[in-house]
Amino acid sequence: MKATALAFARLPKTYSGLVALHMPRPIHDKVAYDNAVEVVHALAGHKLNHDQDDYLAIMAKLVEDYESESVPEPKPVKGIEALKFLLEENDLTADDLGEIIGVNRSIAYRILKGARNLTADHVKKLAARFAVSADLFLA
Repeated sequence: MKATALAFARLPKTYSGLVALHMPRPIHDKVAYDNAVEVVHALAGHKLNHDQDDYLAIMAKLVEDYESESVPEPKPVKGIEALKFLLEENDLTADDLGEIIGVNRSIAYRILKGARNLTADHVKKLAARFAVSADLFLA
């Protein structure tokens, strides 16, 4: 049997109705977490009335508390890995990288292989091109 996702249009409009649907309680396990996240996602991004807004705030806080206690912090991404990801996501090649940072393709390939480091000028150009913080490439 496949579970159906909560639809915003079918959610109660009152606080008591929302509580009857899903009682706000501290989250202690993955199942309760998944259920709370489903409720938060169903409410988020919609024009809410006061009751719905209050309920969403409480549910989001419960989810946040569980995540801060139970979900490990992601490992920092190395700058070169972030660069490779951005290139892949934007369908760009090492040749394109060379054009972006103003070097020949041989140097761009060496940067991607880790045989050569990015310079401060390269980092500035990459940050501007991808609209990200320069710190992303310095890790």
